[in-house]
Amino acid sequence: MHIAERISFIFLLLAFIAVSPAQSPDFEALGKGLVTQLAAREFDKVEARFDTQMKAALPLAKLPEVWDSLLAQTGAFKGILAVRVFQKQGLNAAFVTCEFDRAMLDAKVFMDSQGQVKGLFFEPAGASEEAASAEAGWKAPPYAKPDSFHERDTTIVSGRWQLPGVLTLPNSKGAIPAVVLVQGSGPHDQDETIGPSKPFKDLAWGLASQNIAVLRYVKRTKQYGADSKGDAPFTVKDEITDDAIAAVTLLSKLPEINKKQIYLLGHSLGGMLAPRIAAEDPQVAGIIIMAGNARPLEKVVIDQINYIASLTSEKTPENQKQIERAEVIAAQVENPSLKPTDIVDFFGSPIPGSYFLDLRGYDPAKTAAGLKIPVLVLQGGRDYQVTNADFDIWRKELANDPRATFKFFPAYTHLFNPGAGSGLASPHDYSKPGNVSEGVVTDIVRWIKANAAAH
Repeated sequence: MHIAERISFIFLLLAFIAVSPAQSPDFEALGKGLVTQLAAREFDKVEARFDTQMKAALPLAKLPEVWDSLLAQTGAFKGILAVRVFQKQGLNAAFVTCEFDRAMLDAKVFMDSQGQVKGLFFEPAGASEEAASAEAGWKAPPYAKPDSFHERDTTIVSGRWQLPGVLTLPNSKGAIPAVVLVQGSGPHDQDETIGPSKPFKDLAWGLASQNIAVLRYVKRTKQYGADSKGDAPFTVKDEITDDAIAAVTLLSKLPEINKKQIYLLGHSLGGMLAPRIAAEDPQVAGIIIMAGNARPLEKVVIDQINYIASLTSEKTPENQKQIERAEVIAAQVENPSLKPTDIVDFFGSPIPGSYFLDLRGYDPAKTAAGLKIPVLVLQGGRDYQVTNADFDIWRKELANDPRATFKFFPAYTHLFNPGAGSGLASPHDYSKPGNVSEGVVTDIVRWIKANAAAH
């Protein structure tokens, strides 16, 4: 299980489960049956289908906790709407579209030819390209001008890691400004695909249409999975910082790029870490923080769980358990005696203490205030994951910095699009297609060009 997935703020459940071999397996029935057993809380039947390795990785005692964690975020399970079966990477995949009170999820069940299940993921419906329909899939934003730019594949080399990337280059001459995009928590692809949305592809196409180059890449935990941990205790430096610096270095060596105008744009956890990355890399000319949390992760998670619980008319036992669990996790993370080798049981998933210790003492806003470069902070008013409480911290710490700029968009969600309805967004918004707002892209372009002109 990927370390980053365990702290993802987008409801993502991952377990590795095996079922007993069967004669002429019906992959559709196997996928649907596994989800049905989970929904019926027949955890003993699910556990009975585990092989020895999976019983050790996900024991029966953990199954209710993992399932309840999902329900606390999505609401009650209502039913299965559809099942799609196809092959992917040598496995048989069954995508089971499930309806919950507050979300539509795809249960992605991967099986070998004998019917052994190798992976079970719950993600927002349409999160993968195979599952996205023509109606629900990504569509280019109206502000993108594909004739004005081109894209080429590249590779970010960070130590022994090689990450596939895409460089979006305007069809212009001369050295131009460039932006490196840094994803939020979770094993994201280069587009930061979340449900039918691809915010990083929106940004790349939008900025390139305005003569700004953009480099985006597959996150290490997406490309290498559990192998990305390596031998040493896994940290945020391993997950994000080192690779972002390697991306900046790659841009600095390209003749098409103005080496003095390389900016870093971080979204969510990437925004939180943008000041730290810039503090370590003098090549960064400025940072753009999109919905970056200024508070510690464990504090943000407590607020998220409480908010999601408030979406139900009555407090459920599942919600109460998750609220209590979030408080226990926060206490463990903040324990002065936490060691790198300790394991934090994060809603049923083990995360090494080294990950949280790497963040201990890091104050994003104060770090940003100590930088000698321009800072742009963007916040959506409907964002329930990173809220106005975080935005206020950024504004307070950077209030006296003439290089700091703040943009607040009352109608936008965590993905900087309107989403559905009004008031704070909900997990259901992630299943709705949408692009990053043109106004957001325009403000970023103006900010970069103003800084470029000043130099």
